[in-house]
Amino acid sequence: MESTEGEGSSEPEIQFTEIETTAECLDGSLIFHVVKDTIGFILYMHQQIPSILQDITLEFDLMHTEYKELEVDLAKTELKASLRRKHIGRMREVKQGIRKMEKFMSTISSLQTALQLLISQIPNINEVILVLGTSPIRPQHVYQLCFSHANPAPSAEANFIKGKTAEGLSRKAIRALISKDAGSSSYPGPTKLILMVKAPTSLNLPLHFLPKRDFRYSKKIVPFRLRFRCRTQGLKIDEDHNSLPGRSTGIDSSNDLIWYRASLHLTYLLCIIIVVNCCSSEFRSNYFGSNGKLRSPSM
Repeated sequence: MESTEGEGSSEPEIQFTEIETTAECLDGSLIFHVVKDTIGFILYMHQQIPSILQDITLEFDLMHTEYKELEVDLAKTELKASLRRKHIGRMREVKQGIRKMEKFMSTISSLQTALQLLISQIPNINEVILVLGTSPIRPQHVYQLCFSHANPAPSAEANFIKGKTAEGLSRKAIRALISKDAGSSSYPGPTKLILMVKAPTSLNLPLHFLPKRDFRYSKKIVPFRLRFRCRTQGLKIDEDHNSLPGRSTGIDSSNDLIWYRASLHLTYLLCIIIVVNCCSSEFRSNYFGSNGKLRSPSM
């Protein structure tokens, strides 16, 4: 479902897509996985990584497993000399592949940890912006994720386990972005993905998030905008979610919310990923039919 904002003003209307979930509330686990999967989608569709993030993570884990197995085999005294030389050569290749990927994988892991810490401290996050570009004020692309909390999440600590509801919500979000041609106007050069979060001034995670009170991006940039809400909460949308960072200071004075920038950003140079041979068949089968058209939502 699509809605518009900016009606009655001289500024152009900005469309956003509403995405509903059958869950009673948007808890921390749902928000975490939606943001995480959207990050992976953006990196893949804008040609910053060769395959979906899940495949790259699996490839990285498999290389670690293979390296350990080769070490065990080399420890066997009865191993033939020719096979030993073959194992040593393969270990060298695998180790080189691990080194090329570990900085990116470490950054991904650290960014996910930072997001989990943020959600644990502020479970009812209103807004997340993902900026693709060299800086948040001069972006190439902007993805704005708004979360409506008409039904507040319980105070219980999020377990961040990805269940069926989170999986379904992430797929709806990705389908919505694909239907809007997200990633269609990309070029294969390396760039940064920057995570911006709107949170109260009381947020205290200085090692992970830095305040950016004056955050705004160019009015020339039209963001991809998604708004998530529970199906049971009715049609009313919390006004806190209606802020347009390209047209304001990014501060919600009524709730004392400001923007924070994650201290880590993702950069992945395509020239170093020759060790990744996985394809995006899973991604294509999940979202596209054999005729190349977008699949209809299954839920």
